[in-house]
Amino acid sequence: MAEKNFYHNPVMLRECIEGLNINTSGVYADVTFGGGGHSREILKHLGPEGRLFVFDQDSDAKENVPNDSRIMFFKSNFKYFAQFLRLAGYEKIDGIIADLGVSSHHFDDAQRGFSFRFDVPLDMRMNRDAAFSARDVLNTYGEEDLKRIFLEYGEIKNAWKLARAVTTSRKEKSIDTVGGFLEAIKDCVPRFSENKYLATVFQSIRIEVNDEIGVLKRFLTSTPKALKKKGRLVIMSYHSLEDRAVKNFMKSGNFLGKEEKDVFGNVIAPLMPVNRKVITPSFEEAEQNPRSRSAKLRIAERTVY
Repeated sequence: MAEKNFYHNPVMLRECIEGLNINTSGVYADVTFGGGGHSREILKHLGPEGRLFVFDQDSDAKENVPNDSRIMFFKSNFKYFAQFLRLAGYEKIDGIIADLGVSSHHFDDAQRGFSFRFDVPLDMRMNRDAAFSARDVLNTYGEEDLKRIFLEYGEIKNAWKLARAVTTSRKEKSIDTVGGFLEAIKDCVPRFSENKYLATVFQSIRIEVNDEIGVLKRFLTSTPKALKKKGRLVIMSYHSLEDRAVKNFMKSGNFLGKEEKDVFGNVIAPLMPVNRKVITPSFEEAEQNPRSRSAKLRIAERTVY
C-alpha cells in the first residue's frame, strides 16, 4: 500500500494498544478501520499466528489495508461485525477496538460534505452506497423532528429557531448544498462563535444521517458474546451521547447504567470496566492534534457472567 493513502493520525494510540492487552497469537478486530492507524500498531504486536479483522463501511478505507496475510478487511458497518466474524469461523476473539471519531480524511475531502468549509452538495454519508443523505434530512424532516435532532445530538440552545429557518427556507427552494444550508440558517448563527456552532449543527445532522447512536448500541450489545473471557473492549468516543452509552454499557450491561447484583453484592454484568476513570489525551497530544481534545477512552474486560 502506498503511504500517500494513509490518512489516519490515531488518537491515544499507546493507551489504546495497552488497553487491548495484546496476546501475540490472539485474534482481534478493529471495527472502525478508517486510515488504519490503530490496526497497523496492532499488527506490530501480533506474531505469525495472530489475526486481525478490520471493518469499515467506507469504500475509501480499503485502500489503506496493509499487504499482510494476518489481516482481513470487511466492507461493512460495524454493527454487523459479529456476524462476519462467525462467517470467518470465529465465535469469540481476544479484543475489539472502536474509534468512533470521524477521520480528518472525511472532514478534509470536500466532496463528502462533512464540513461547512466547502460549498458542495449536502451528503455526510459514511457509506457512499447508502441512499439517505444530509440533503434528505434537511428537505424531508418536519420541524419537530429537526428540532429533536438539533437538541438531542447537538444540545443546540436555539434548536427551535434553527429548525424553523430550515423549513421556512425550503418552501422557496430545496436545500441542496452546504452553501444553501448556511444561507438558510445565517440568522441563527451566534456572532463570535460561528465555527463552534456550525460544527455542532453539522455533527447533529451527520449523526442522524448515519444513525450513529443506534449503530453504536447495536454494536455494544453484540460485543460480550464475541469476546473470550478476559477479552478486552476498547472504545474511544467524541461526544457525550456516545460516551454515556459506552460508560453505562460497560458498567451495567445496559444503556440506563442500572446495575444488577447477585446475593453477594457482585455486579452482574458481561463486562467490567478496566479504567474506572475515563482516559483523555495528554496536554501534549491535544496541542499537537486539536481534533483529539474531545476524545474519551474507556476499556472493559469480559467477565464470567
